[in-house]
Amino acid sequence: MLRIVFMGTPEFSVPALSEIVAAGHEIAAVYTQPPRPAGRGMSERKSPVHVFAEAAGLRVLTPASLKDAVEQAAFAAHAADVAVVIAYGLLLPKAVLDAPRHGCLNLHGSALPRWRGAAPIHRAIMAGDAETAAMVMRMDEGLDTGPICLAESFAIGSNMTAGELHDRMALVGAGLVVRALAALERGSMDCRPQSDIGVVYARKINNDEARIDFNRPAPEVHNHIRGLSPAPGAWFQVTGASGTIERIKVLRTVLAKGSGTPGTVLDDALTIACGEGALQFLQVQRAGKRPMTAAEFLRGFALPAGARVGAAN
Repeated sequence: MLRIVFMGTPEFSVPALSEIVAAGHEIAAVYTQPPRPAGRGMSERKSPVHVFAEAAGLRVLTPASLKDAVEQAAFAAHAADVAVVIAYGLLLPKAVLDAPRHGCLNLHGSALPRWRGAAPIHRAIMAGDAETAAMVMRMDEGLDTGPICLAESFAIGSNMTAGELHDRMALVGAGLVVRALAALERGSMDCRPQSDIGVVYARKINNDEARIDFNRPAPEVHNHIRGLSPAPGAWFQVTGASGTIERIKVLRTVLAKGSGTPGTVLDDALTIACGEGALQFLQVQRAGKRPMTAAEFLRGFALPAGARVGAAN
C-alpha cells in the first residue's frame, strides 16, 4: 500500500481517484482547485474531484497557489510515497515535484511526445489522428517532457467526438494509473525518456478558432467540429426569418455526398457544401437551447436548399 497525494480538478480526474481508493492505497490528501463561481446564479461550486473526495471521506485542500514556502512545506509534511497528478490546473514548483519519495506521476491524454500541452484530446481529433494513447509519466519541470512509465494505445473512431474520447481516456487512464502504482509498489516500474522526434504542442483552444470555415475540405471541417464537441462547440452564423443573426453550434456530423458553393444548404436534411465535398449535420444547438437533431432544428428554423450559412469575420 502506498501513501498518495492526489491532485486533480475536473470530471476527467475522478475515475482515477476512485480506482486508487478502491485499490486500497492510503490517500494522505486530495488537492484540487478552489470553488469557483458557476451557473446562472454564479454561486461558488466545488470541483468534481472536491465533491467526490468529500463524499469518500478524504481530506481536501484547495490552495490558490503552491509557489510559497508555507504551502510547499505543508505539501512535504504529507510524507507521501508518490503524488498522482491529473488535470490539476496549477503549476507544480520543483520543491513540490521533489517532495514525494517517488516523485510525481502524471496521466496525460496523448501519445507523447505528440500533443504535449493543454488540449491533447481536442487537438488529436482536430488533426484527424487515427490513434492516441493514455500515458503515465514521471513529471519534471518541463511541459509534459518527463519519462514515460506506462502507456496504452487505442483507436480514435472516424466519427468520435472530443467528449467521447475524453470519457474513454478517463476510463483507460484510471486503469493505467492503478497499474503504474502497483508496479511502483513492487519496485518494477521502468520509466523511459521520451523521443525527441515527433514533438507537437497542443495549445489551448482559442474561442475564435471555433468558427467553422466551410471553405475547407469536408473531412477537415468534420474533424474540426467533432474535435470541439461538445465544448466549446464549433459554430456558424445564419440569419433567421426575423433578420436577426443567430449562432448555431454543431455537435455531430458525417461526411456526405454533394458539392456546391461552400456554406450552401444542399437538401432538406441539413447537408452543407464545403470547399470539397459536403457534411450532413446530425446534431446542433441553438443559443440557450438543448442539443437537438437536425430534423428538430429545421422544424423551428427554416434553412431550405439553396440557403447560405457561414461564420462572420
